[in-house]
Amino acid sequence: MQNKNLPPLNALKAFEASARLLSFTKAADELFVTQAAISHQIKLLEDYLGLALFVRKNRTLMLTDEGSTYFYDVRAALQRLAQATRKIKNQRSSEHLTIKVPQTFGMAWLIPHLGEFNQRYPQIEVAIQGVDYDESAVITDADVAIFYGRGHWAGLESHQLFSGKLSILAAPSLLAQKPLTSLNALKQHNLLHIHSRENWQNMVAHLGVEDIDIAHGVVFSHTFMALQAAIHGQGVVLANTILTQKYLNEGLLNEVFLTDVTDPKSFYVVYHSDNKDKAPVLAFVDWISQHRQ
Repeated sequence: MQNKNLPPLNALKAFEASARLLSFTKAADELFVTQAAISHQIKLLEDYLGLALFVRKNRTLMLTDEGSTYFYDVRAALQRLAQATRKIKNQRSSEHLTIKVPQTFGMAWLIPHLGEFNQRYPQIEVAIQGVDYDESAVITDADVAIFYGRGHWAGLESHQLFSGKLSILAAPSLLAQKPLTSLNALKQHNLLHIHSRENWQNMVAHLGVEDIDIAHGVVFSHTFMALQAAIHGQGVVLANTILTQKYLNEGLLNEVFLTDVTDPKSFYVVYHSDNKDKAPVLAFVDWISQHRQ
C-alpha cells in the first residue's frame, strides 16, 4: 500500500540538488533535465507540503527556514537510499562493474583502450554509461566514474589520471584555404569554444596576440561537438591533448601551434568510499592508473 506521506521521488531529487547548489539551472544540468522541469518539480513539492521551500532575493536563490530544515533530512534520506542501493548491487554481483564516463573521454580514450582491461579481467562484466557531466557530478548508480575537473569531490575517493596540454587544432581542409603560418593569422579564423570562452582568453593572453575577438565563435557544451565542428572546417579549436590524439593520428585534425599551456582541469577516476574494497573497482582503478600521465 502506498505511503501517502511520501512525496514523489523525482521532486525530492530536484529539491535536494537545487538546495545543495542553490540554483535551478545547475540542478537541471546535474539531473539531465530542463530548468523548467526542475521548477515544476519544486512547485509540486511545495504544493504537496503546503509551504515555500525557496525564496528569491536579489536574483539569488535561498532556502526558507522550513526549506533548510527539510533539506537536511531529505539529503540524509537520499544518501541512505543510495548507500542501500550500492550495497544490494554489490551483493548481487561482485564481478559486475558499471563505469560512468564523459562521452568525449569515452570515445577518445576509454573505448580504444577498454579491450586491454577486458583481456586482463575477463571475469568482470563491464557496463559503460556515457554521461553529460562536469566536475559537479555525483555518482548515484555507478561503481566508478571518470570526472573531468579540479579534484576534491566531497564524499568521493579520487585519483588524478591525466592532465594534458591545451592544443590548438584545425582541419587540413581549413588550413589549405586559410593557412596559419603565424600567431597573428589567428585573427582571420573563427575560434571554437568548449564550455566557455575562458580557455581561449587565457591562451591568447599567454601567446601575446592582440586584437583577437574572443567574444565570437560558437560555445559548445561538449568537447566532441567542438572537435567535430573543427573537423568540418568550421574553425580553430582549443582542446585537451588527451582527447585529441585520436583525431591527430587519423589525420582529421592538425596541431597548428605547439604550446606549453596545461589544461586547468584534469581527468580523475572516482568512486564512493563504500566501493573501495570491491574487487572490480580496485582492478579498474589499478589498471587505468597505470596509464597515468
